[in-house]
Amino acid sequence: MDVFGSNPYAIGLKPDIKINANNRHVSRKTEIKDSFYMTSPLKLCAQPAIEKMIAQSPEVRQILSENNIPARLNMQELENLINGHAKETAEISAGIARNLPPALRQQVDMYALKEGAILHDFGKVLIPPEILNKPNVLNSHEHKIMDLHSELGYQLLKNTSVNDEVLKLIRYHHNPFDTMPDINLQILNLADKYSALTEKRVYKDAFSPKSALTILYAEVKNGKINPAIYNALVMSETAKELNLKAKHIM
Repeated sequence: MDVFGSNPYAIGLKPDIKINANNRHVSRKTEIKDSFYMTSPLKLCAQPAIEKMIAQSPEVRQILSENNIPARLNMQELENLINGHAKETAEISAGIARNLPPALRQQVDMYALKEGAILHDFGKVLIPPEILNKPNVLNSHEHKIMDLHSELGYQLLKNTSVNDEVLKLIRYHHNPFDTMPDINLQILNLADKYSALTEKRVYKDAFSPKSALTILYAEVKNGKINPAIYNALVMSETAKELNLKAKHIM
C-alpha cells in the first residue's frame, strides 16, 4: 500500500522518495480492525497515525531516501505481525518474567516489556514486502535493509506517547547480549528469537519447542544469552506443555 496519495502529509518529503508511483487510489478507511488498534499501543498501528509519524520525522525520511526504500506502508504485514509474531513474543516474554528468580523478577518492567514486545517490529511496516517475505536467503543489501526495522520503529514512535523504556526496547532488541545490561532487553531479545524459531516462515518450517530450545542453548554456552533468562524460558515452556497435556487428558 502506498503511503500518501494526495494527502497533505506528503509535504516536506524529499523529492527522491517516490510516493504513490503507480497512482493507485489510497482509501482513507483504516484497514486494521477496531479491536486491533483501539487500545494502546495498538492505536498507533492505524494507517493515518503512521502517515503522520512519517510526515513529522525527517530521520525516517532520511533513512528511506539514503537506502532507496519506497515510502510505502505495508499495513497487511503490520497487522499480521501484531496479531501473530508480536503477540506471541509478548506472551513468551511474560512467561520468562514470571519464571525468573525473585531478585531478577523485581527488575522487570512488565508494562514496558509488554508494549515493547507488541511494538518491537513496528518499523517493518516500511520494509519492502519482497524483502520481508523473500522465500530464500537474503543477500547483504537485503540484510542491511531488514536490519533497519529497529531504527525505523524507534524513529517513527519517538514523538508519540510511547515512553523511553519502550522506545529503548524497540530500538535495541536485536543488540548482542553483552551490550544489553537491561534485563527487559535481554528478555525481549530471547523471546523474539524463540518465537521466530517456533514459527513457520516463508523461508523455513517451524522448529519444535524442544529443537528451538536446543538451538538457543548453544547460544547460552557461547555467552550470547543470559543463562538465568534461558532457564526461565525453559520453565515457562515446560509449564505450558504440561498444561496442554493436562487439558488433553481431561
